[in-house]
Amino acid sequence: MKINSLIYKVSSVVLIVSAVATSCTKNDQHPEYSYFVSKGFSVSYKKDYISNLITTVSGSVPEADKLKTLVASDVNVYRIVYKTTVNGNQINASGLVCVLVTPGNYPVLSFQNGTNTVNAYAPSQFPIDYSYQLVEILASMGYIVVIADYPGFGESAQVPHPYLVKEPTVQSLVDILFAVKELSISELPGISLKDEYYLLGYSQGGWATLALHQALELNYNNDFNLKGSACGAGPYNIYLLMQNMVDATTYPMPVYIGYIVNAYISYNQFTNPVSDIINEPYASRLSTLFTSVLTSDQINSQLTTSIHGLITPDFLSGFATSSKYATVRDALNTNSIRAWHSFKPLLLIHGGSDIHVNPVTTENMYSAMIEAGTSGDLCKKVILPGLDHGEGVGPCMIQGILFLMNLNTSK
Repeated sequence: MKINSLIYKVSSVVLIVSAVATSCTKNDQHPEYSYFVSKGFSVSYKKDYISNLITTVSGSVPEADKLKTLVASDVNVYRIVYKTTVNGNQINASGLVCVLVTPGNYPVLSFQNGTNTVNAYAPSQFPIDYSYQLVEILASMGYIVVIADYPGFGESAQVPHPYLVKEPTVQSLVDILFAVKELSISELPGISLKDEYYLLGYSQGGWATLALHQALELNYNNDFNLKGSACGAGPYNIYLLMQNMVDATTYPMPVYIGYIVNAYISYNQFTNPVSDIINEPYASRLSTLFTSVLTSDQINSQLTTSIHGLITPDFLSGFATSSKYATVRDALNTNSIRAWHSFKPLLLIHGGSDIHVNPVTTENMYSAMIEAGTSGDLCKKVILPGLDHGEGVGPCMIQGILFLMNLNTSK
């Protein structure tokens, strides 16, 4: 569920970048803050740079050109630290907040990024990554853009990343939104937060976006006025994802299997030791691969694409029915997203030739949402023919952005 870079460098354009400020604004004078801890300046983008970046994206995704007329301001990006809870323990986490330099009252757009295994590539650590830039510059179109690192990265690099573990993931995403509410009170002069929230994500971020959508609508309706979400290529049914993996002969991204197993063991999602699921020599090395240092490609090189080489015969034969793996099945189902009767606009979008996350997950999620009572006028499904997981990033993201912006302008 990795987001591949979707923009090529624009060598003729100068990006105005500033290193993260050595002094941060802290909340020492504001003991009333429950979530916000500190902020530091990270990077700024000029309008001309933003327009040129959109032109570059338009070369591969022509629909992106529609965004150019919406660019209204330079953008400042800040790294923020905030409080959240993981495994019952309060920790400091981090992320990015992107705002216009033009004073005003703006809605919030929260972006949930895809699979990352390297702390140095987390949003707050590497905000000038081109895939992050595409989201950060949306602030220039009239949004306060929020991008959480997720636990396990940035300020919280000391804890394991809860990969596809729903409770700590959602909690960290909700808490950064609370922190941004507090941040806007006195930390961003001239910028005020409009109580309107839009959500966007792809891959792991698509799953996280739908889980956050559900949480805001059902559990935080009095705190956040959710206006709509766009979810791209998410593994909404993690049980089905694992079933598809173990049923295959080969799987091109064993890093995803290892990431799930390592995270679920780290967060006590199931009771089986890694050796019940993963063959040697891979079982013994698994925990050493996910230390936020190695890239997905480097981890893949330490595993195998052969399912029978990677997964134990007992797990392959007993995954679906054996009592030995009951907690595995329970954990995968618990962290999947169950359909509900939603009253908020939702776009589910997926590449039709995705072999990393089968598009049947989106097909099934859409059907289940409609069966649960969600109106077809609110819940939309788009399958983009011929696009695999990496190729789908740009088109899915741009269509998702345009979907959300249409909600904002048509209200």
